[in-house]
Amino acid sequence: MTIACPDCGTLEHIPPLPPRSKAVCLRCQGDLEKTSGRSITAALACALGTLLLLFPSNILPLLRVNVFGMQAETSIADGISALWDHDWVVIAGASAVLVIGLPFIRFGLLSAVLWAVRFGYRPSWLGRAFRWAMAIDLWSMTDVFLLASFVGYYRLINLNQADVSVLRGGWCFMAAGFLTMLSRAALDQRTVWRAIGPEVELPPGIAVISCTMCDLVQPATHEGRPCPRCGAKLRARKLDAVARTAALVGAAFVFFLPANILPMNVSNHLGTRTSYTIFTGVRDLFQSGIWPLGAIIFCTSILIPLVKIIAIGWCILSIRMRSTRHLAAKTKIFRLVAELGRWSKTDPFTIVFFVPLVKFDGLASDNAGWGATAFMLMSLLTMAASNTFDPRQMWDAAMLRRP
Repeated sequence: MTIACPDCGTLEHIPPLPPRSKAVCLRCQGDLEKTSGRSITAALACALGTLLLLFPSNILPLLRVNVFGMQAETSIADGISALWDHDWVVIAGASAVLVIGLPFIRFGLLSAVLWAVRFGYRPSWLGRAFRWAMAIDLWSMTDVFLLASFVGYYRLINLNQADVSVLRGGWCFMAAGFLTMLSRAALDQRTVWRAIGPEVELPPGIAVISCTMCDLVQPATHEGRPCPRCGAKLRARKLDAVARTAALVGAAFVFFLPANILPMNVSNHLGTRTSYTIFTGVRDLFQSGIWPLGAIIFCTSILIPLVKIIAIGWCILSIRMRSTRHLAAKTKIFRLVAELGRWSKTDPFTIVFFVPLVKFDGLASDNAGWGATAFMLMSLLTMAASNTFDPRQMWDAAMLRRP
């Protein structure tokens, strides 16, 4: 079975793998296939369980807070609606899509595909459905919102005289978040793609291209046609990848400073108005002795966005300079920051969780700040940049420089 490495473009022949093993690209050291802990049945159970739990998670209240004899409850929709009513349309709109809309679409498609593969059905839409389920994987953020909920819960229990109760919707949401992570860990993408359509063995010596979505190798003369397995348009490389990525990274860098300096949210507690930036939130967690959570928030909200901007910029510069140095390291770093970048949404999602719970007739209230909008835009732009970038072009540029 021959595939092209999605990170460096090298053609690799992968024999059938035994359980608890993996295939690694000889050129860039990227993982091509893993069988350890992978199971279509387990992935189907997790995906279907997540889909079913998303309904009560988005309908039922998550938490109840009692402060000063007054009571408030919240659901995901309540937080989004409250921010929308206060004209924070970027945070509200992005949260509605990333936390409610895309998880339903992803796990609906994934459940249908895995069900069909598990029980031997091969409808014509199977490849396209799995392609879309994989394409929106990183943008479906139930698990990220779960981490944000833990941060919001910590802030609630530190309100004076606050009594916080987790309701049925909260327990369902926690289960959905954990199943989301398990479904990603258990999913064997290569096995699913082979079940949809096996790899093609082409005659040696002919020019080939590989699908950027399912890695199916096809003759180079097929460029521009739909992939016979997933339906994506076949391209040798992503169109205008360097220019698009550079523009997105530049825009993200513009928002980085205001995202970290301007207030993420503004709280009013017993007449005392307090503005919280990302740094003050991390400081409060460390001062309260909850340093593991503080370290996580520091990494997801400050370190990862900065490292991602620098790393993608380094990769773009590598193409421009036709650098032959550290190509495997650059590829690994890009792969890592592309995967971790989604977790930078933790801070703005915390505001979505927290705002509707702190409304107590002038005694306590909470609202978003301009830093949250800047941060949401920055994180969306960096994720878009990692999607438009094509790491194979670093290897192409290096080959052009070599004699």
